[in-house]
Amino acid sequence: MPRGSAGDVGFWSATFERPTGFDSATFKGDTRFALATFKAVARFESTTFERPAVFTSATFNDGAVFDWATFEHVALFESATFQDDAGFQWSTFKEIALFESTAFQGPAVFTSATFQDGAGFKSATFQRDAWFGSSTFQNDAVFEAAAFERNAWLESATFERALRLGPLVCAEQVRLSGAVFGGPVILSIAARHLECRRTRWSSTAEVHLRYATVDFAHAVFEYPLTIAAEPDPFVLADGQQVAEGPLSGAPAAVRMASLRGVDAAHLVLADVDLSGCLFTGTVHLDQVRLEGTCSFATVPSGTRWRAGHPVRFTERRTLGEEHHWRARQPAAVPGWNATASGVGPVGPAQLAPVYRALRKAFEDGKNEPGAADFYYGEMEMRRHDRTGTSRAERGLLHSYWMLSGYGLRASRAVGWLAAAMLATIVLLMGFGLPNSDPKQEATGTVPAGGGKVTFEIGKDDAHNPTGNRFTGERFEKALNVTLNSVVFRSADQDLTTAGTYIEMTSRLTEPVLLGLAVLAVRNRVKR
Repeated sequence: MPRGSAGDVGFWSATFERPTGFDSATFKGDTRFALATFKAVARFESTTFERPAVFTSATFNDGAVFDWATFEHVALFESATFQDDAGFQWSTFKEIALFESTAFQGPAVFTSATFQDGAGFKSATFQRDAWFGSSTFQNDAVFEAAAFERNAWLESATFERALRLGPLVCAEQVRLSGAVFGGPVILSIAARHLECRRTRWSSTAEVHLRYATVDFAHAVFEYPLTIAAEPDPFVLADGQQVAEGPLSGAPAAVRMASLRGVDAAHLVLADVDLSGCLFTGTVHLDQVRLEGTCSFATVPSGTRWRAGHPVRFTERRTLGEEHHWRARQPAAVPGWNATASGVGPVGPAQLAPVYRALRKAFEDGKNEPGAADFYYGEMEMRRHDRTGTSRAERGLLHSYWMLSGYGLRASRAVGWLAAAMLATIVLLMGFGLPNSDPKQEATGTVPAGGGKVTFEIGKDDAHNPTGNRFTGERFEKALNVTLNSVVFRSADQDLTTAGTYIEMTSRLTEPVLLGLAVLAVRNRVKR
């Protein structure tokens, strides 16, 4: 084949039975391979196209090599078919490159390619992996309705002016790790996995997702960035829904896998599943905004058994990392999720600040009942932290947990209050109430020869009860004393010495338990 041409080159509908070699060729005129069929390898390595290169509806039955090619004018590959490898590594497209409705049946390799003008992959189909790693898109990158049946590799790609990426569908994984977005952008992606580790956004961004499990570890953004789950399929500008292929029928929920190393000061999460998200190491987590329904992991439900004893957890939202920590404990209760592979262990000392930050985020969002669960989690981590919490403080926290669930479990405080009142009643009936009410006596002395008489009125000492102490009358008196003790009142009931101390103890403990119960109800209903 000729190595170059000064005029137009036309191979309309041509069929190339043997390998074609245009390596290092220079086409100074229009180059037309529309409807051409390359039955063997088509080599355009290091080729320069100074005028439009037209490969519209061309068919490449074997490999197509355009590595290091330079397209100084438009490159048109619309509706072309690459049945084997399509190589465009280190290629340069100085004007618009159109691959609309192109079918890549083999691997599509655009590694380190440069698109100086728009790159159009609208409705393109990639049946094997598509590689765009380290590519540069200096203008629009149009992947609208593009379908990736395997993986889309966009690692370290640069999008200088892209306003929108997608909506696109990927049956497996979209990898944007290390990619750079230089301007405002909206990403619309339906995929099983989205990896954005160390991805950098230099302006505002919105990431709209379906089906995806997202890894945002160490992503960098200094402007508002929204990650939102889309409940309905994406819609194109003409009103048609984007076909979701193998993803159709699966739950469209979006799950966040990691936010480690992220500065969350400008992050908004909407309707995202955070049950397995790794939060430790996230900066400014207290400033994250949670919109819609963002779900978290929950404690094991039902009755569990540990060392032969039944254990039941009160329902609350937890972090996935607490699940991982509890599952590693020697006496772990079944139901806590084990650590995912590749995730370093964290403990209570690292989790307490995370719970504290998320509690503040909920409080700033005026969601006090939601914040209560994270306050409970923070206190649990402090209670179990043997490095940053002293033994005395852990003992105090343990008592607080047992009595009222850190002031959040009203039923627990009411149960202890009822038990304390019952114990007080029993003790008063048994030891506190005298055998009978002491009677008053008046004594006086009549002076000899008459005169003024002086009387002294006293009361008998209360006598310890004897005989049957548990009668209806004594129960009524004990109940009256106990109920008054709950509200710091004295029942003015004559008591034995033991009964006096019993009442004093009751007046100290029972109002505290009543206050904890009221506090727990308040924490659950306040706004």
